Amino acid sequence: FYTYNDFIAATKYYPTFGSTGSLDVQKRELAAYFANVKQETGTLQYIREINRNNVYCDTSRGIPCPAGTKAYYGRGPLQLTWNYNYDAAGKAFNMNLLQNPDQVAQNGVLSWRSSVWFWMQNSNCHTAITQNQGFGATIRAINGGQECGKGSETQPAQNRINYYKDFCSQLGVSPGGNLGC
Repeated sequence: FYTYNDFIAATKYYPTFGSTGSLDVQKRELAAYFANVKQETGTLQYIREINRNNVYCDTSRGIPCPAGTKAYYGRGPLQLTWNYNYDAAGKAFNMNLLQNPDQVAQNGVLSWRSSVWFWMQNSNCHTAITQNQGFGATIRAINGGQECGKGSETQPAQNRINYYKDFCSQLGVSPGGNLGC
């Protein structure tokens, strides 16, 4: 499902992804993105969240849950969750993901695109890396409520850090500072 060609097609919508700043910053951004993808998908095995019983429906922002309260579980490389994220991504892509969130799990380009959109537009991940705030800021942006603030690094957060260091090593770049939550 997750193919190189689909990834490249998705990134064309975001020309500053992986191309902002110095070559080292660009490499760190790619390492950070793929470290988080590796953790979220279990090394690109999972398209949909394993535990689909969580309720990711929050109507307090004025966004309904027309597909049902349990329909907005994680999908795609960064496991897009919550009705408001599906709504915002759908608006950005000119499609109704709020009504049919499973489209993210049915189309490879859309799946990658949703994750790059989240990275670039709906979180501070791109900014965190390109402004040298450190890899830890991406963990906080993606899953901070569950993985950060526990007194020490949780196993998922530590996995992300280890994956990031490994990708940085493969790309021949120092990981920089502020790696943890």
